[in-house]
Amino acid sequence: MIEEINEKKSGFALTPLLLFLCLYLVTSLLIGDFYKVPITVAFLCASCYALAITKGVKLEERISLFSCGASNPNMLLMVWIFILAGAFAQGAKAIGAIDATVNLTLLIVPEQLLLAGIFLAACFISLSVGTSVGTIVALTPVAVGLAEKTGIELPMMVALVIGGSLFGDNLSFISDTTIAATRTQECAMRDKFKVNLMIVVPAALITLAIYTLMGLHTQPTDENYAVVGIKVVPYLVVLITALCGLHVTLVLLLGILCTGIVGLLTGVGFFDWFQAMGSGITGMGELIIVTMLAGGLLELIRYNGGINYLIEKLTRRVSGKRGAELSIAALVSLANLCTANNTIAILTTGTIARDISRRYQLDPRKTASILDTFSCFVQGIIPYGAQLLMASGLAHLSPINIMQYLYYPFCMGAIALLAIIVRYPRRFS
Repeated sequence: MIEEINEKKSGFALTPLLLFLCLYLVTSLLIGDFYKVPITVAFLCASCYALAITKGVKLEERISLFSCGASNPNMLLMVWIFILAGAFAQGAKAIGAIDATVNLTLLIVPEQLLLAGIFLAACFISLSVGTSVGTIVALTPVAVGLAEKTGIELPMMVALVIGGSLFGDNLSFISDTTIAATRTQECAMRDKFKVNLMIVVPAALITLAIYTLMGLHTQPTDENYAVVGIKVVPYLVVLITALCGLHVTLVLLLGILCTGIVGLLTGVGFFDWFQAMGSGITGMGELIIVTMLAGGLLELIRYNGGINYLIEKLTRRVSGKRGAELSIAALVSLANLCTANNTIAILTTGTIARDISRRYQLDPRKTASILDTFSCFVQGIIPYGAQLLMASGLAHLSPINIMQYLYYPFCMGAIALLAIIVRYPRRFS
């Protein structure tokens, strides 16, 4: 049965994804209100449609396929992270950890450099920990607090964190995407890093310049920010343990435990802390539902041959090295659009990309960089990707509201595309 599934090719299988994008993204843009169409309803409609167009199996088997996609290990891991992140964020807020961390940040960083400073912090942390989701979990509550105290637009502050988190996720030696890209293309991580650096650093510098110029117009406040040192400890624990390379779930568990200890030491009631964590967990309910609906929908698209169809169409008429690199970029981008997971997108298309690379004598280091960069670009801008869902859930925003401020991902994608067109860097092209 698996062999049969793997051989299916159908462009029609992609229509549920198009339906979702039309219902959620296009409709919201047309009516100018991103809250009229809940993302959960858009996914539910697309999922029902995907179940209806799946042929050759009984309804029970279609539902079973959908359920397998919703409960695959990657989706369930995201659910556990969302639960822990909600508990940590609300627990930290209840004991005053977020306010203390925000005040400390405002004391250290001049408000005119706040935008650039948050972006740089996200870049550094994500480069160190190798995960964009872990960085977003750690920094988004702080970004929300900073937005409240400085008057900077909340979607802008959240977008800063997402952009910086993608920078490190794309470059880090311990990132899943780096490992997947280098293994499928059979090249050394350090060599792929050198190529990647030449492409994404210009994008990061351009973005940093934009944030610096924007920050110059920020009016400093005369408010005195009081910092209760012990309340900053939970965030220090989260950041330090993340930098030490601990798994994001363990990082969050330690952070939650730390909020409880600090809360008891500073007079927060034990059951008040419990209630805050409970509120945080239930607040992630929509996010968890969206994650599972997306997983089921994308599994049906894969089962019906949508991804195989894309691979066949994009590799049919490749000609020349530039065309070969463009086809690899399009291949991994569309696979990411259909899987909402950049690591899976790279693993899905990696073998095909290696075959194209060998046939047209591409440098495997450049091919690995293309796979990683374009998958991170798409992952960072899709409203149903883990990064935007996590950040929007913690900030209580619509993912669409954040997308317009994602300067770094769009800049990264534009420069990566330009690098293919002008054959840059020459040494690896």
